[in-house]
Amino acid sequence: MGAMPSLSRRSFVFGSVAVAGGVAFGQYAQAQPASSSAAAMNPLTAGLVPNAVTFNPWVEISPDKITLIAQHADKGQGVGSIQPLMIAEELDLEPGQFEIRFAGPSPAYFNTGFAHELAPFMAPDQSPEAERARAAALEWLRKAGLQMTGGSSTIPDTYDKLRMAGAVARETLKAAAARRSGVAAADLRTEAGHVILPDGTKIPYVALSADAAKITPVSVAKLRDPSQWRILGKPMERLDIRSKVTGEMKFGIDRRMEGIVYAAVKLNPNKGQPIKSYDASKAQAMPGVQKILKISNGIAVIASNSWYAMQAAERVDCVWEPSTYPAEQADHWKTVASSFTPQFLAKEWRNDGNIDAGLKEGMLLEAEYRAPYVAHQPLEPLNGIGIVTDKGMEIWVGHQTPQSVQQIAAAAIGMKPEQVTFHNEWMGGSFGHRLEFENVRVLAEIANQMRGIPVKLVFSREEDFLQDIPRQIAMGRYRGSVKDGKIIAADAQVAANAPFKELLARMGSPSKDPDGQLGVGIWNVYYGIPNYRATSFEVQGLSPCTTWRAVGASANGFFTESFIDELIHAAGLDPLKARIEMCRIPIYRKLLETVGEMADWKGPLGKGKGRGVAFVEAFGTAVAEIVEVTMTDAGIKIDKVWVAADVGKVVDPVNFENLVQGGVVWGLGHAMNCELTYAKGAVQQTNYNHHEAMRMYQCPAIEVRGLENDYTVRGIGEPPVPPAAPALANAIFAATGKRIREMPFNKFIDFV
Repeated sequence: MGAMPSLSRRSFVFGSVAVAGGVAFGQYAQAQPASSSAAAMNPLTAGLVPNAVTFNPWVEISPDKITLIAQHADKGQGVGSIQPLMIAEELDLEPGQFEIRFAGPSPAYFNTGFAHELAPFMAPDQSPEAERARAAALEWLRKAGLQMTGGSSTIPDTYDKLRMAGAVARETLKAAAARRSGVAAADLRTEAGHVILPDGTKIPYVALSADAAKITPVSVAKLRDPSQWRILGKPMERLDIRSKVTGEMKFGIDRRMEGIVYAAVKLNPNKGQPIKSYDASKAQAMPGVQKILKISNGIAVIASNSWYAMQAAERVDCVWEPSTYPAEQADHWKTVASSFTPQFLAKEWRNDGNIDAGLKEGMLLEAEYRAPYVAHQPLEPLNGIGIVTDKGMEIWVGHQTPQSVQQIAAAAIGMKPEQVTFHNEWMGGSFGHRLEFENVRVLAEIANQMRGIPVKLVFSREEDFLQDIPRQIAMGRYRGSVKDGKIIAADAQVAANAPFKELLARMGSPSKDPDGQLGVGIWNVYYGIPNYRATSFEVQGLSPCTTWRAVGASANGFFTESFIDELIHAAGLDPLKARIEMCRIPIYRKLLETVGEMADWKGPLGKGKGRGVAFVEAFGTAVAEIVEVTMTDAGIKIDKVWVAADVGKVVDPVNFENLVQGGVVWGLGHAMNCELTYAKGAVQQTNYNHHEAMRMYQCPAIEVRGLENDYTVRGIGEPPVPPAAPALANAIFAATGKRIREMPFNKFIDFV
C-alpha cells in the first residue's frame, strides 16, 4: 500500500501524541482519516440517490430501502451478520428490514482493532504507558487509513463504532420526525424501523430519509446499556445461514455476467519465479479453448467454461525458472536449524531474572520442536472477475484488504490505484489465504489482454495448493530447569520465516522491525517463572510465507505450552494446578480454574487415558483448553475437549460457540495430519487427500464457555487454534508416556 507510512513499533512508544478516544469512544468526526475530503470521511455520500441520506459510513437510507454497510470482509466467520446487527441493535431494526452491502475501499473504514496488537505491551497491561502506546497506534492507523480484516479484530474494531453509528442514525431520524410533526424529539421513540409518536402514529424510517437529509446529523448519541439489548448478547440466527443452507448465497465463485469468458492458469510452482517458455499445441485444439495467453509467471487459458480452461491448462507444457529457495524439504529444515545465530537474531522479547544462572540450578531439560509449512485450503478456491478498459479496471473478488487489491491490480496493468473499482464478495473461507494476491495480479494481467471483455478466473484446486503462500515453517529450541518441585528457569528460542513482514512487503510497505508475530506465544507467557528469556530468529531464503489462522501463535503456542508441560512433569506437579498457581494474571487464573471445573479435573485418569491442558493468549484473547484422549489398539481416540475463552463481552453467543469449536477442530486437524513439503521447488501436496484435516468420525464433543472478565472487548476467530495442538500432545503424553514434539503428529502415532 503505497500510501501507508512505514511501520515502526518504537514510534508508538516514543515521541507520539496520544489520541483521546478515537471512533470507538467519541464523536464520529473526531477520529476521521487524515484526508479531509467528504468522500474519505463518508464514502456513501458519493452514491446517494435522490432523497436518500447517510449519517456515517455505515448507514444509508433511501425512500425505498435501508442499507447497512459491513465494514469487514466475511470469510465465513459471520461478520457479515454481526456487523449489521450491531447497527440494528441501536437503530431499532429487525432482521429482514435492511439490506447488507460490503464496504468499498476507503480510509473511513480504518481498523481501530489493530491498535492493541501494534502497541508493544501485553494484552492485560492497563498501565498509562500501555494506554498511551495504544492511543498512538490508533493515531497511526487513522492517518494510514488501514482497511483490513484479520487478526480477530472485527469485533474489537466495530463493537463501539457500529453501535454508535446506529444510535446516531436513530437520534437523527427522531430529530427529522420531530421537525415534521412538531413533537419534541424527547417524546418520540423508535421501534422496528419506525419513529413512534406519542399518539401511536408510526413513521417509517424510509419515509423520513428526505427530511433527515436536510438536517445535520446529531453528534452525540447515548449507547444503550447491554441490559436493554434486544438482539446482541442473546442466541441469534446468523443472517446468512438460511441462504447458505439453501444454496441461495452467491459467493465470488458464483458470480456471472453477460459476455463473460472463463480463464484458468498454470503458474510456476517455484513460487515467485517467471516462466521461461511454453508449448500450447496440445491445449490449443481442446474443446472450448479460445485463447492461450502468456502472463508473467505462467500461462492462462481462455475458454467457454472453467472446466475446459482447467483441462487445457494442464496440457500446456511449460519450462519454468527454478526456485530461489531450496528445492528439497530437507534443506528447508537445515536452513531453519542453522538460523539460531546472532546473524539472524530478530529480537530478545523478554529477559527476566538471570537465565544463565537459573539454568544451572536443579535439573536441566532441553527439547526441540518443529512446525511445518501448512496450507490455507479454504473450500472456495481463489477466483475473481475483472474487466479492463482504457479508463481503468473493475474487479470482483473476495479479499481482506480492499486498498491493497487496488494497488496490486493497478501495478500489474500500469494504471493508478484510483482507476481500479473494487467490489468485495462473500468468501468461502480464507484462514489468511485472501490476505494475499496470487489471483488479483494474475486476473489483472489476463483481463488487460482481453480488454473490454469480463474475464472470470478460477484456480483449480491443485493450482490453489501449488500457489498458496503457506504458514511459516518454524523450529523451537527450549531449555529449562526445575528444582524442589518448582520451575526455576525457561529459555525459549524460536526460528521461523517472518509471515507478517513478508505480507507487508508484498503490500508495498516493507518493515525493518522484527516481526511481532514471531514473538507471540513466547513473550506473552503469564507464568511466574523467575528466570525467563524469549528470543526469535528470522529465517532467510525459504519459501514465501504469510499469515495463517493465529499466525505466530499457531506454532509458538505449541512449542511453549508443550515445554511448560515437560517442565511441570519433571517437577512432579499437576499440569493444571501448576499452571493455575504460576499464573500471574487474576482473570487468566480464573480462566484456567474454569476449564478445570468444566472438565472436573481431578488428576491422572486410568490406564490408557489421558488429559492435557494448554493456555495461550493470541490477539489479546486468552484461551484455555483441555483435551481428553484414549489409547486404543488402533491408535489415539480424541474423546472430548473443554474450552474456556475470555473475550470481555460475548456479543453473539451462538456464533461465539461455533467459532471456538471450529477453531479447535482446525487446530487439532492440522496438528494431527497436515504439512506441506517441497520437492524440486514445488509443493508436493496438491489436494485435500494429501493435506487431510480432521474427519467427522474423529471429531470429539467440544464444550465451550465464554467469560466476560477482560477489561475490553476481544475477538475469537483465531485464538482457539493455538492451545489445541499442545493440549492434544500433552494428553497423548498423559495416556502413553510418549512426547510428541513435531507436527503433524501422525508421523509418530495413529489416530482413530
